[in-house]
Amino acid sequence: MFTTMKRVLALAMTATLALGAAACGAKSDDASGKDDKKITIGYMAWDEAIAASHLWQHILEEKGYQVQLKNLEAGLVYGGLANGDLDLFLDGWLPQTHASYMKKYGDKLEKLGVWYDDASLSIAVPKYVDGVDSLEDLATKADTFGGQIIGIEPGAGLTKATQEKVLPEYGLDGAMKLKTSSTPAMLAALDGAIAAKKPIVVTLWHPHWAYAKYELKDLADPKGTLGQAEQINTFARKGFGKDFPEVAKMLEKFKMDSQQLASLEDLMFNTHKGDEQKAVEEWLKANPDHLKTLS
Repeated sequence: MFTTMKRVLALAMTATLALGAAACGAKSDDASGKDDKKITIGYMAWDEAIAASHLWQHILEEKGYQVQLKNLEAGLVYGGLANGDLDLFLDGWLPQTHASYMKKYGDKLEKLGVWYDDASLSIAVPKYVDGVDSLEDLATKADTFGGQIIGIEPGAGLTKATQEKVLPEYGLDGAMKLKTSSTPAMLAALDGAIAAKKPIVVTLWHPHWAYAKYELKDLADPKGTLGQAEQINTFARKGFGKDFPEVAKMLEKFKMDSQQLASLEDLMFNTHKGDEQKAVEEWLKANPDHLKTLS
C-alpha cells in the first residue's frame, strides 16, 4: 500500500509539473498574454469613430482576425488603452480636443498615424434661424432656443470645450445651459427641430454627415474657444506594434479625405442605418482602390 501511495504521489507531481510546463510554454508563445488573432477596438459615439471602427473591423476580419468593438466615453477609451484592456482607438483628436487625455495617458499609448487632418469642433444652428450668426449672438437670443444648447456625451472633449470655454467667454453662463445627453439624442433633436422648422442650437463637429443632410450654419467663434482645425489620430496600447506588426503597418498608411468619409457615413447612418456591415461592404465596392493603399 505504501508503494501504491508513492506511485499516486509521483503521478500527481508529474501531472502538476506537466501542467506548469504547458502553461509556461503557452505564455512564451505570446508574451503579451493576448491572443494573436483577437483585437479589441474602443470607440466613442462620434460618427466618424463609428464609421472608421466598423470599417477596420471588416478589414481585419477579412484577414482572419477576431475583432470586438466597445462603445465607451472618450475618457474610458483612453484609460482602456493605457491599461491594456483595449487595443486600438481610431478617433483621437489633437492637438486640442483630447489634450487632457493625452496629458494623462499619452506616455502609455502608441501613436500609429493621422488619418484625417481637417477636423474641427463647432456649434451650429439650422440656416433658417435668423439673427444668430455668431456665438456672441446667443446671449441676447437665449430665449429663442429655450435657454439650451443641445449637446452630446458628458465626457466628450467638445462638451468640455463648450462648458469651460464657450459658455463663460461669451457670457452665457447665466443665459444658457448645455444639455448633455448622447450623440444620437442630439441628432434626433436636430432632426425633429428641422422637420418642424423650429430653432435649435447644437454642438457639432466636422467631419459629420449632418452637414450633407441638413442646411446648417456654424456660428462664428471670434474668441477661438473651440480651437482650430485638428487631426484625427489612431492610437494603440503599448506593445501593439510589436504584437501586431502587420496591422500596425496598415494603420500607419490609413488615410481618408472628406469626400470618402462623408460617403461612408452617409451609407452607414442614412442609406443602411443600423446595418454597419452592409454600409462598409457597399463603400468598399465603390472605393476598390482604398484597400490597395494599405498594403
